[in-house]
This record gives sequence, C-alpha cells and structure tokens, in this order.
Amino acid sequence: MKFSTREDISAPIEQVYDALVDFDAFERAVLRRGLDAVRVDNLGAPGVGMQWKSKFKFRGKPRNMISEVTTLDRPERFVLTSQVSGLDAVVSLDLLALSPRQTRVSLDVEIKPTSLSSRLFLQSLRLAKAGLNRRFKKGFHKYLHSTVG
Repeated sequence: MKFSTREDISAPIEQVYDALVDFDAFERAVLRRGLDAVRVDNLGAPGVGMQWKSKFKFRGKPRNMISEVTTLDRPERFVLTSQVSGLDAVVSLDLLALSPRQTRVSLDVEIKPTSLSSRLFLQSLRLAKAGLNRRFKKGFHKYLHSTVG
C-alpha cells in the first residue's frame, strides 16, 4: 500500500531540508506523541545508518519498531526504512527547488506486509484508502507548514 503527496512551500530548499531532517526535533515530537524512541546507533553526526528503536501501543497491543536512515542526500532526498509487527515501511522525502525561494516537497510512504496477519490488516486499510489518503495529505500539509513556516 502506498501513500503519496506533494506540497509546494515558499522557502529555499536548504531551509526546508534542514527543518524536515532535524532529527533532534523529530525525536522530541515522537516523545510528545507518547512513543518511546531510543537512538541505538553509534554515529557521532547525522548520516546513513542512524537507527531508532521505538515502543508504542496500537490497537491495544504493544508494538516494537526499528527505523533506519538508508539515504541522506542533502538537500534533495531522505529515506527512512522501518519494520514493525509484520510490516516493512519505506518513507521517502524528495525535495525539488522550483526557484531560489520555492520548494516542492514529495512524500511517499510504502507499506508492505511480511506476514499473513499484516496482509489482512493492509487489506482492511485498502477499504478505507480514500479517507486515509485525505488524512495523510492534510497531516503532511499541517506538519510541513508548522515545521518550515
């Protein structure tokens, strides 16, 4: 299952990239939402190979998630892969400078099942995909404009 959206924002590409790939701010935001996230890599500076382990409850069950930065090409691309409860997810963030003060941000999230139960879960999501897509786009628009300005 794939979700994608595209937004144009009035800001230079460098500023947008720095705001969206601010890992410290992202970790604080995750903690505010009730997730327990711990960075588990030994990297001194942000880069490919950064990893987090997260714990959260979903549908009343505790879940464990492992996330890793797999691509970090400043200022055009950022890719994060995650594994959680029979699902593999790839989050791709692509930026394109439309002008010196205008940036197009494309966000793609692809979720693939790795077990029968996760396949059934994704099948149930497909029935509500139109509503989920609207919420996804609205949520990203709100996050982008609150983060970048």
